Amino acid sequence: MHTKHESGTRTSPATPTDAAVPVWADASVPTEDRVEALVRAMTPREKVAQLVGVWVGASAEGGEVAPHQHDMEEGVDLDALLPDGLGQLTRPFGTAPVDPALGALSLLRTQERIRTSNRFGIPAVAHEECLAGFAAWGATAYPVPVSWGATFDPDLVRRMADAIGRDMRSVGIHQGLAPVLDVVRDARWGRVEETVGEDPYLVGTITTAYVQGLERAGIVATLKHFAGYSASRAGRNHAPVSMGARERADVVLPPFEMAVREGGVRSVMAAYTDTDGLASHADPELLTALLRDAWGFTGTVVADYFGIAFLKLLHGVAGTWAHSAALALEAGVDVELPTVKTFGEPLLTALEKGEVDEALVDRALRRVLAQKVELGLLDADWDPVPEVLRGRDLTDTEALRGTVDLDPEGNREIARTLAEEAVVLLRNDGTLPLRPDVRKVAVVGPTAEDPMAVLGCYSFPAHVGTHHPELPHGIALPTLAESLRAELTGAEVSVARGCDIDTDDASGFDEAVALATGSDVVVVAVGDRAGLFGRGTSGEGCDAETLRLPGVQQDLVDALLATGTPVVVVVLSGRPYALGAATGSAAGIVQAFFAGEEGTPAIARVISGAVEPQGRLPLSVPRSEHLQPTTYLAPPLGRQNGVSNLDPTAAFAFGHGLTYTSFAWSEVELDCPDVPTDGAATLAFTLRNEGGRTGTEVVQVYLHDPVATVVRPVQRLVGYGRVVLAAGEETRVHVRVPADVAAYTGRDGRRVVEPGELEVRLGASSADTRLTATVTLTGAERAVGHTRELHATVGFGAA
Repeated sequence: MHTKHESGTRTSPATPTDAAVPVWADASVPTEDRVEALVRAMTPREKVAQLVGVWVGASAEGGEVAPHQHDMEEGVDLDALLPDGLGQLTRPFGTAPVDPALGALSLLRTQERIRTSNRFGIPAVAHEECLAGFAAWGATAYPVPVSWGATFDPDLVRRMADAIGRDMRSVGIHQGLAPVLDVVRDARWGRVEETVGEDPYLVGTITTAYVQGLERAGIVATLKHFAGYSASRAGRNHAPVSMGARERADVVLPPFEMAVREGGVRSVMAAYTDTDGLASHADPELLTALLRDAWGFTGTVVADYFGIAFLKLLHGVAGTWAHSAALALEAGVDVELPTVKTFGEPLLTALEKGEVDEALVDRALRRVLAQKVELGLLDADWDPVPEVLRGRDLTDTEALRGTVDLDPEGNREIARTLAEEAVVLLRNDGTLPLRPDVRKVAVVGPTAEDPMAVLGCYSFPAHVGTHHPELPHGIALPTLAESLRAELTGAEVSVARGCDIDTDDASGFDEAVALATGSDVVVVAVGDRAGLFGRGTSGEGCDAETLRLPGVQQDLVDALLATGTPVVVVVLSGRPYALGAATGSAAGIVQAFFAGEEGTPAIARVISGAVEPQGRLPLSVPRSEHLQPTTYLAPPLGRQNGVSNLDPTAAFAFGHGLTYTSFAWSEVELDCPDVPTDGAATLAFTLRNEGGRTGTEVVQVYLHDPVATVVRPVQRLVGYGRVVLAAGEETRVHVRVPADVAAYTGRDGRRVVEPGELEVRLGASSADTRLTATVTLTGAERAVGHTRELHATVGFGAA
């Protein structure tokens, strides 16, 4: 079972002194040779040490930031562990508040300790959360991913990810645990805020852009959660998943495939899910046959936090910790996170007994070491000093404090633009933008004066800061009331809370109603409080029984509507909510999904008219609080029909979003109505801004397949494009739709393009088709694989 262990050195041609440099430390040697030299030289204990992370400083008293954290944290003896080496360091900045400069110095000293303790001088990969910004004290809090989806703007998301990655690299971080590619299947699920939306194409394009930005900055991006986590029964976190193979192939997997093929991603995180009885962490068909053999992924697969141990603890497919480790290794998991549990002594004991093949350890080890080579961590001249500390006196820690700014103006400009593009105007009877003669504005509601109302559960203040109430947030978080006062300088802005976010206390209604009655307009701010594991109304482990606003917020809205004063509802939330009577009678409805530190100024500018509404819904807003799960991707029987008395039609459909102007779509031309099954349809139309001010239109391209061999969604998004037009300006829009995007999983499990008629629907939303072109695919049925085209493209300009 044991391999021969050799030291392996060579004279490096890159070393002027001809000093002996180990093969693995010689940057002139091919990666594969460097890795193999280390694999041969390492003992089993040293090998296994490279496959684990360690979470220094995590509490063993309770599950503050990870499920079952209190069950898994047993304390790690670093002095005993480090001589064998260490694979990863878990969240050196995201476990407790730390000044960024001092955190970088602490990480540097830890890395030096790790390097000098093991005989190969190998440092650890340091990873952090970066779902909506670097999860560190004082770092920019960007809008959450579902807001990214609302922008329909991959280029901007790519810019944001690049900025996040540069900040992380500057302090010594190597890997980011983002983005989330889960497609929303049930909006009651607490982690909706972490997703991009309910459409796989939108999810794929936005998250692939994020991956490209993060990787461009030198950070290893991590796709999660692979795969199917968001399709849990009844929207419950960690609940079983019962979807069929076709739903998995056509809805859940496409975003991951796109990110692997086009994003250059270097890591994938397995999901907590078990699907049809198969736990993802122990599924070789998913983690090896599909991900690696079919898609060609060559990076590392990391466990979700404690996910390997959950094979025993929650899934019941392993009888011991060693059995859990063996199942995960065999499936294709390379690294146990966040801390050593099953890949430690249990795995080593199993290796010694011959119960686990050392070849499985070597396979994972090769992937881990290759990634460390890519990061430069094995190079003899690797500089461990983070960028922000170079040239500084590292002995004077007090002089370092406060010298690193992780929230500079450049970051805030991106956050501001993203927040403005993400605000969705759902309804407007003409009240918005507010007229200059509005003099008295009542601002009511539980999120009106809550600075945390714009932050998701993976922002540092919500994720970690809530456990340290004695410390400031570290970033400026103006409330909505403050931002409205700053924006509406000619109006008197008065505030009444009305109620809490999630209690039944209605004692503040009378004050709120009285304030509204004496005002020209009411802005009622409702929504969520982000939290973890039941400590919030949105976030990981904060699932909802219904999609009614938490607490008595809907009752407050209804009471304000009854006053007769125009009511503008502002929803600051992590998921969509049914809004009852407000859906048809509010003067305006503004949806902002946890829009980050620049969120409330963005909302205020939309209300005042200083900024044009630009956002589009990345997931449907339900008409009823009870009708879940529902999605615009439904087949005919999933829509309103004559066989059920329940109507699942959304109040506001996927892709919907109003502006303060109007656009005319006309003069559609199709190059040729007959297209071979390996060809592409091309068409064009004219888009004109007919209103009185500049506006943004999002051209959405949907496919409708009238007849297919298996049941299909009535329509699905295959392409989109944003365009800004001045008042009176027009442009010619050019659309190319390759036949490949019509492919789906057929009866025999193959992905095929079938001949027959298709409708290309051009619309302002999934419920607002403006133009239609009918195309007939001709020729034989064609099977397509993982080299097929993935996009219908949308371009703007003259013919």
